[in-house]
Order: sequence, then C-alpha cells, then structure tokens
Amino acid sequence: MKRIAAEWLTGPAQRVCAMLENAGYQAWFVGGCVRNALFGVPVSDLDLTTNAHPEAVTTLAEALGFRVVPTGIDHGTITVVVDGKSFEITTFRRDVATDGRRAVVAFADNMEDDARRRDFTMNALYCSIEGVIADPLGGLPDLEARHVRFIDDADQRIKEDYLRILRFFRFHAWYGDQAQGIDADGLAACAENIDGLAGLSKERVTSEILRLLSAPNPAPAVASMAATGVLGQILPGAIPDILAVLVHVEGQAGLAPDPVRRLVAVGGMRDGLRLTKVQERQIEQLAREMSLPALAFEHGAEIAVDRAAIEAASCAQEVSSETLAQIAFAARQVFPLSAADLMPKLQGAALGKALQKARSDWIASGFQLTKAELIG
Repeated sequence: MKRIAAEWLTGPAQRVCAMLENAGYQAWFVGGCVRNALFGVPVSDLDLTTNAHPEAVTTLAEALGFRVVPTGIDHGTITVVVDGKSFEITTFRRDVATDGRRAVVAFADNMEDDARRRDFTMNALYCSIEGVIADPLGGLPDLEARHVRFIDDADQRIKEDYLRILRFFRFHAWYGDQAQGIDADGLAACAENIDGLAGLSKERVTSEILRLLSAPNPAPAVASMAATGVLGQILPGAIPDILAVLVHVEGQAGLAPDPVRRLVAVGGMRDGLRLTKVQERQIEQLAREMSLPALAFEHGAEIAVDRAAIEAASCAQEVSSETLAQIAFAARQVFPLSAADLMPKLQGAALGKALQKARSDWIASGFQLTKAELIG
C-alpha cells in the first residue's frame, strides 16, 4: 500500500476531511497535490474530491464556522477556508459533453468515473487524509517511471479540451523522463489535433507556454512541439534550437529559469499570446538597440545579463566573466550631471537635448567623462 507523508495532510486538512467523513461522505485529495507529494516537490493548491454535492458541503462547512466561497459551483466546486488555508472541494464528476474548450459535467457516484475525465494518468491519483494512495486507473507506475501519458484514448482526451495539447508538453518538461523520451501515442494525437488550438483563448495559451518555459529544461519538450507543428501554430517563425544552448548558458551564468527570456530567445510572432504589461516591457527592453553596459545603466543589470545570455546562446558561446563584470560595473554608475549644472545658460528643449547628448557621451566613454568634461 503506497502512502505519502506530507505536512499539508495535518492541521486544517484534518478538520476539512473530518467534516466530510463524519457526515458519511468520502474525502480524497486529488491531482497536483498528490502528484507533487509523490515527486517530492512543493505543493501549492489543495484539491479535494468527494461524493457529497456542493449544497451538502456548504451546509457542513457553514455549520462548523468555516468560510465558504462558491468559486465554481456550476461545476460542483466550492472553496472552503479553514484557518486561512483554502481547500477546493469538488463533487465527483463525469463529462456529459465537450466542445474542445469547456465541458458539460454531471455529478458521478464513484472515484473511477471522476478519474476518467482527467487528462493524464499521473493526475488521476487520489490520497486519503491518512496518506494512503488510491489509484483507480493504474497511474502510479506511470508516475514512478515519469511517463506522461493520457488517460485511455489520447485523441479523445485532447478533443475534450485542446489545451491538453500544451499541457502534455508542459508536463513532459516538468515531470517527464527526458532520457525515456515523450509518449509516442500522445505526440501523434497532438499532431493530429493542432487545428483545435486556434479556438483557445490567448490567456489560456499564454499561461501554458510560460509555465512550460519555466521548467528547468524545456528544450526537449519544445523540440517535440516543433516536430509536431504545435510550436509553429502558437509561435509562427519560432526557432527552438537555441533553447538547449540557452539553458546551458543560464546555468553557467547562474541565472534562474525565466520564461520571458526564453520566449525572446526562441523568437517567432507572439500575436497569439496575451502578455502582461510587465512582460511586454521586459521584451521591449531586451530588444533595445544599445550596448550591454548602456542597457545595464539604463534598465539594470538583470535585463542586461538576460540579453547577454541570449546573445551568447545565439552564437553557441557562454557569457564571459568580463561581460558580467562590465554589466555589474555599469549598473552601479551614477550620471554626474544634472540640469542645474547647465542652467541658466540653457533652458527648455535645448537643455534637455544637451543633457541627453552628455549622457550618451558619458556612456560611450565607459562612464569615464567627468562633470567638468561634460560641461566642457
């Protein structure tokens, strides 16, 4: 009998499960929290599934003074908050109809029906409050082998929600055995269904792509995306070959994975994505036509090192220690001139133009020109 021991199975989790079980219902943790606990990686969201309907869960929770939030009640999901910790509780479900983007669901009576509507076998693992694993579809061997495999028929699972194409590659990047390679049936089904990606929202696609690119080494998964045509559908013109080199350069330069840095390196048209203003600003700064020292001075060392890594990877080189030292030096500099130094001799537009020229000259000098030399 497989068990897990996890801190999140204590405290508030005990109270939530007792709430359901004392009333005669089942209570099972499912999905990411179980999967991640088995992999030994951090757990963020705590999802529970039960044979209790939302109304019953709400009544039980309110009777105990727990806060209830109807986050997805139309689909059988409510959030129960206990001691500041949130638990998403969803009634066992089965799909009645799907259109490739969303599903019409009905409540189910058992765990196996609930498991069969999920995407990958490693996500159809359940865990009791005692830490005992329930594996209704035989997904545990896949998880232990780090084999990302669709439940039952891959083509059918994808047609239920075309976002699962991108999730397949993301899961392989994060959890798959790179030496074993990607699941062949899943890969073929993704290739057959790429037209379905066009109907997905930009927000959902963007979230999946950035989460994929945040993996420690997404290069093999992205290469598989390119081979199937999926990458070209999402990022037309993207060149994935640089990614493996960039991952190496990042390690050499001591850089943490950054999805936007990697997105810029891969290139391609981003019209199908919806990035945040912060992410767009990062991309715009990386594209600035200026030297690395100038970029470091104007926008900080972090953005300059990102650009240096991309440039080095594009030439199949590493970022030199000299380059990193130049960037660090530039980022520490303080422009020695102020508007007051040029007044009252210069005013208005002439003053701004003179300051800008002095700033450019100072940067071009390697930050060596003195205030007196700049006033000249």
